[in-house]
Amino acid sequence: MKHTIFTGAAVAITTPFNLDGSINYEGLGKNIDYQIDNGTDAIVICGTTGESSTMTDAEHRECIKFAVDYTNHRIPVIAGTGSNDTRYAIELSVEAQNLGADGLLLVTPYYNKTTQAGLLDHFTIIANSVKIPIILYNIPSRTGMNIAVETVEKLAQHKNIVAIKEASGNISYTAQIAASCGDLLDIYSGNDDMIVPIMSLGGKGVISVLSNILPKETHEITQLCLDNDFKKAGELQLKYLELINSLFCEVNPIPVKEAMNRLGMAAGACRMPLTKMNADNVARLMSAMQRLGMPVSVVD
Repeated sequence: MKHTIFTGAAVAITTPFNLDGSINYEGLGKNIDYQIDNGTDAIVICGTTGESSTMTDAEHRECIKFAVDYTNHRIPVIAGTGSNDTRYAIELSVEAQNLGADGLLLVTPYYNKTTQAGLLDHFTIIANSVKIPIILYNIPSRTGMNIAVETVEKLAQHKNIVAIKEASGNISYTAQIAASCGDLLDIYSGNDDMIVPIMSLGGKGVISVLSNILPKETHEITQLCLDNDFKKAGELQLKYLELINSLFCEVNPIPVKEAMNRLGMAAGACRMPLTKMNADNVARLMSAMQRLGMPVSVVD
């Protein structure tokens, strides 16, 4: 059995921006404290939800450094260092390791994509360049490619590749990975609406968008699963399903940043090309939040 980076709920944390578009590090620190104080088990910094694709190289490194330093070993920090340029992914992964990250999240190459043989080489070369554990990130809706089960099985043989964030939405695929890889690979749900189904197949937790606004509740769902109380976990999964769906009614992280701003949390606007949320979708999101008794406020 390999090293498990975390069990439970990790937050795919947003990156708050100031009015001038710069990173709001004071706000990021407050959001990290909020997560830790409410039971979140790990921080994922500079992921898709963190808008890493619009960060400059310097911002990416500074954001990882800040999260590692500010968290100060209270919970693990996992740095998003994936790229469609293998050389750049290696550089960023080595840098994140040197900055003290506890693990790496590596998304599949996007746009130029690759073959399955290319995927195998891409991830293996990156894994050979570092000593800290790696989570593969499978999200075909964003990248346009899927990691084949056979490829996952081969990658799981590498000592540094310890887990996969599975966000294909295909529960059969998840079951095949669990059956093929066993203890060689931890599985985390990459979708908040599939926490319980994936954990019922042996998944170790979730890397969550929902946790940005409901960290305690997201952790509770995963803990109930870990305690084998899938009935109660399923009830909570369904309780928050309307809100989860609302958080993905537009491109992530547009809705979750809207929700955070309405709750008085540090979020700010998304960077272009992500734009302001459609008014009808805002009403849908606010309605879902209000039905759960969340203290929604009006913002400009």
